[in-house]
Amino acid sequence: MRTTLSLPGNLLEYVRQRAAEEHRTMASIIEDALRGERARKAARPKHPPPRLPVFGGRGVRPGVNLDSTGELLDRMEGRW
Repeated sequence: MRTTLSLPGNLLEYVRQRAAEEHRTMASIIEDALRGERARKAARPKHPPPRLPVFGGRGVRPGVNLDSTGELLDRMEGRW
């Protein structure tokens, strides 16, 4: 597909130099740059991770097994 693209002079000169150094067309240099930008945007998470509040404390109590949901539930409900 053919289109017209307006670039600032310094950017146009950069693309020309890259194309000459790499023996490629200016179009291929611009295509690669756009593909790279598209890939970077796709790789970013859509939403930043939520900020969770942190409270002071002494950490997990001795003997608490964080890998056992049943044990945690028992402790929270006072059955331990």
